[in-house]
Amino acid sequence: MTDPLFLIAAALAVLYLLRFAAAAASWPKTAVKTLSVALLAAIALRAGAPLSLSLGLMLGALGDFCLSRPGRGMFLAGMAGFAAGHLAYLALFLGLGAGAPPLLPALALLLVVGAAVLWIAPRAEGMVAPVRGYIVVIAAMTLAALGLPGAPRLVFGALVFVASDFVLALLLFVLAPGRGARAAAFLVWALYWPAQALILAGGLLP
Repeated sequence: MTDPLFLIAAALAVLYLLRFAAAAASWPKTAVKTLSVALLAAIALRAGAPLSLSLGLMLGALGDFCLSRPGRGMFLAGMAGFAAGHLAYLALFLGLGAGAPPLLPALALLLVVGAAVLWIAPRAEGMVAPVRGYIVVIAAMTLAALGLPGAPRLVFGALVFVASDFVLALLLFVLAPGRGARAAAFLVWALYWPAQALILAGGLLP
């Protein structure tokens, strides 16, 4: 955590939270958001981390770039990037020996997933199928994380990632503009970047 690249990434993440989280699209916003995760990928590559970890972080940075740009096409591209990143994390977790997840945490996760599939996804006008597909992918990744032996950082990182995406879905498809939506925008980032950092830390020091 004292790695200079990590400190720069963390500073960019704080800058994004304070300056850009609820701001309109702009190239400075895109640059800060993307670099804050791309630097985590650089740390993983430099440390010789499993390729699936580095790839997951790189795809996350790509997803951040796309989601920070306006337009439906960029949104779909960003969602695809994150879905691919979750598949990379799934491969990472399986490679680390993920087994069957504990019953109660798995059931709790599936309840959240069910709410997202049945209540939130239908509100994504014209994008119901890709949104539901994304939900299935992140659910599979998180179930694998829950089945990891002795890897609390990875488990917590995956769970926080799900929480971030759930709040993001509420922001995009449920909440009306106003204070609630603005608060949700800050909460999404306050959950998302630490989730990526936890997954990085867990992948390097499981």
